[in-house]
Amino acid sequence: MTVHVLFVCLGNICRSPTAHGLFQHHVDQAGLAQQIAVDSAGTGDWHIGHQPDARAQATALDKGYDISHLRARQVTSADFAVYDYILGMDQQNVSDLQAMCPSDYTGVCGLFLAVAGVGSGLEVPDPYYGSQQQFEQALALVENGVSGLLGRIQKEHGL
Repeated sequence: MTVHVLFVCLGNICRSPTAHGLFQHHVDQAGLAQQIAVDSAGTGDWHIGHQPDARAQATALDKGYDISHLRARQVTSADFAVYDYILGMDQQNVSDLQAMCPSDYTGVCGLFLAVAGVGSGLEVPDPYYGSQQQFEQALALVENGVSGLLGRIQKEHGL
């Protein structure tokens, strides 16, 4: 059985591809690439097909994570039939996801850092219109979240 994880932000060029890349790295390091599939998407359609924002790429690369190969896509209702965990970076993303979520969805649709056990209402703020420091802060929050999420998934799925 493969556990499918989808990270979601607004445009899928800053926060969710950062989470995607960092989580994939942790999954690979744990030797779980065959058991856990990772993807990312945005609630908006403005950046479909684009690479992550250059600032997000540079910030991730500074920490040893290459996310340049990722491409933005928009989340769809079909994702709820595939993904066991659909995780929004902020409360607005979660609200948008919950509005799309079918009533029979049995997976986890929620706030990334809360699901990861980092903080109940803690969001990963959108750094897009911000400074380099805001990209670094977003990455630090994501780094905290990915290890907690991986631990939760390993425990819940016996991996």
